[in-house]
Amino acid sequence: MDAIGRAHAPYSPRRWWAGPLDVEGLALYSVAAAAGALNRYAVAPGRFSTTSALAGAAFDSFGHLRIAGRRPQGFAPLSGFRRTRDGWIRLHANYPHHEQRLLQALGASSAAGAEEALLSMSSRDAEAAIQGRSGIAAAVRTRGDWQESAMGQAARQGPWIALESAVGAPSGLGLEDLAAGGSAGPGAGAAPGTGAGRGGGTGLPADGPPLRGLRVLDLTRVIAGPVATRLLGALGADVLRIDPPQFPEIEDQFVDTAFGKRSVEADLTVPENQARLQQLLAAADVVVTGYRHGALDRFGLNPRDLLAAHPTLVVVTLNSWGSAGPWSHLRGFDSIVQAACGIADLYGAENDDGGWRPGALPVQALDHATGYGVAAAAVRLLELRRQTGTGGAAHLSLARTAEELFSLPPNTESPAELPPPAYGSVSSSYGELRYVGPPLMEAGRPLDYLFPPPPYGGSQPAWL
Repeated sequence: MDAIGRAHAPYSPRRWWAGPLDVEGLALYSVAAAAGALNRYAVAPGRFSTTSALAGAAFDSFGHLRIAGRRPQGFAPLSGFRRTRDGWIRLHANYPHHEQRLLQALGASSAAGAEEALLSMSSRDAEAAIQGRSGIAAAVRTRGDWQESAMGQAARQGPWIALESAVGAPSGLGLEDLAAGGSAGPGAGAAPGTGAGRGGGTGLPADGPPLRGLRVLDLTRVIAGPVATRLLGALGADVLRIDPPQFPEIEDQFVDTAFGKRSVEADLTVPENQARLQQLLAAADVVVTGYRHGALDRFGLNPRDLLAAHPTLVVVTLNSWGSAGPWSHLRGFDSIVQAACGIADLYGAENDDGGWRPGALPVQALDHATGYGVAAAAVRLLELRRQTGTGGAAHLSLARTAEELFSLPPNTESPAELPPPAYGSVSSSYGELRYVGPPLMEAGRPLDYLFPPPPYGGSQPAWL
């Protein structure tokens, strides 16, 4: 039995990061959710599974990556924790446009000027000022403060994965339900081949990757959404990612999450690109979006609008703060959610100078766990579509994933080291890449990516 009292495959070691929260459980159960969904979809119990070594390495894929021998660049200098007059705040300035907005909000022209301005402000006032200029920041809150806030109360509402289909009432799936292989509605164990995919398939492939022939439109950025679609690509789907040319993705981040995909740059405000988008949607099987709540509605990408126009489509959305509450319209990142919801406070520690400083999870676990939840949701909805002929929608958020993490029982096992990862190596347009593969075993063998990251924006906006 594992920490949730159910008979999973044994995970050993079960604890390796050894912090106050069961981040290992979050990693293992979110990946197990994707594996379980795939086993149901493939009608092959036990075909897909995970291990501690695979899950632990995949959750730190950016840390393991080497691009032409160099480490990828992490957080920008202005990102991170900063002191305020009454406490701490977490800033995010990895993207140039976010850095500009942050500096403008603080009336500063440099990181030193921003730090000086923050020392004269309370954490909440600084947070409000930065958010008011569409910058990204969160005051470091205690867990209790977050739970009492309207934002925290909204984050706790509903299940980890909120599902909506045309053939039933809205439902949901929790992390523990998925990890234990619980039922997600009708169709468990149904025969394959009942219902053609929009991507030209006639049910499941007779052999090879289980998602071969399916088309996934990837409208996500940063980590969580790209992690989800990276896994779908490794499972055989044709994944086409679209990015806005005016806000290019950070290159190293793209390299980490773009294995097995194709990449397009397209300004969706241009009518010609709108027409191409509609052509892509007409033949897509899955759409995954990863922007703040409502940001893509003007392009007809609201899930209900998409399903009204394309009833067999599977739509999965994710964002930072959820679809309700006073922060639902705000941008956010894993590190910002950690600061707001009480994780940074819980992981805080004494400095060398005797002062206290907030801390962080050992990896971007909210991002990665949400990503594998998105993949699980997409596959579950594909399974349901095979039974009913209709699509559906699912939604996840980083803030809701944080609630799942806090709900896991404490892990009291003694920590142990993971075995060294089995690195892959592949040539790419970025140079030789050292990487870790997906966190799944297929029939007892580690899954691998089908091809390296493509040149950014170098693909045509068309399906294969």
